[in-house]
Amino acid sequence: MKKFIKRFVKVRNTTEHFRHSEHYKTRDIVSAYGFLTPALILAILFIVLPIILAFTYGFTDYYLLKPNDKEFNGLENFKRMMTDEVLIQSFKNTIKFVVFVVPLQLSMALGLALIVNKKIRGVGFFRTAYFSPAVLSLVVISILWTVMLNPTSGLMNELLANVGISKQPFLSSASQAMYTIIAISAWSGCGYQMMIFLAGLKNIDGSLYEAADIDGANAFQKFLFITIPSLKPILMFLVITTTIQAFKLIVQPMVMTGGGPDYSTITILQYIYEYGFRHRNIGYASAITLVFTIFLVVISIIIKKLFREEKAA
Repeated sequence: MKKFIKRFVKVRNTTEHFRHSEHYKTRDIVSAYGFLTPALILAILFIVLPIILAFTYGFTDYYLLKPNDKEFNGLENFKRMMTDEVLIQSFKNTIKFVVFVVPLQLSMALGLALIVNKKIRGVGFFRTAYFSPAVLSLVVISILWTVMLNPTSGLMNELLANVGISKQPFLSSASQAMYTIIAISAWSGCGYQMMIFLAGLKNIDGSLYEAADIDGANAFQKFLFITIPSLKPILMFLVITTTIQAFKLIVQPMVMTGGGPDYSTITILQYIYEYGFRHRNIGYASAITLVFTIFLVVISIIIKKLFREEKAA
């Protein structure tokens, strides 16, 4: 305890010395702000300014081709959202995607991490192979899968035909399109989470498994009572990041289905893009953006609160 107090006093005295030093006030502060300025400029241009503009335009009838004719219309845009069936459908589609893709992607990532964590020959090749989709462009992945899932001449239907299964519509079916996008998204993104899980598995003390072997625990018991509790902080981190990322779904449905068929795959961000850039209705698109931003903030707060409670427990 005495050593800790002495160290604390030493650090505090050093900090106070530099804080009141003229050298610290000039050179170090200028250097710090010099490194910080580019990030601040980018944050203001691409985060703060768009939020302010969206808040401003959300209460107007701003039409992109007539920028000088915009007028304040109060809550009309927000009232319109309550009766917009396509918007409601896009919200339901986004929620469905998040609910299904997060557990599926994390389960696949953990399973792959357990596989490549084995000390066997050639395991490095499989780590690279499983991780490679995570570094590819989502546009490229979407185009490749669109070709392979072609209902008439696609590779996947040819493989199904060889095992006696009839050809499936996949992306051209309203009942299958979203689930197909969920599966592709989970496959393309699980490699990133796999590497994080793998790092966590490497840090688990091997003596825990040895003690479990002595006690006669089987593989499932070791996984349930050693692996999962040891990976809980990493798991909670991945749940938060994967959930937030899933809410930003736009590339896959835009490239693979265009939001169809029958609006079965259109998402919130795609709907905002459609109204803002194709229909040029900036006012209504800004109002949707505001509501969606507030929704994401609430979701983030809830997840962080759950994470803190889990951590405290």
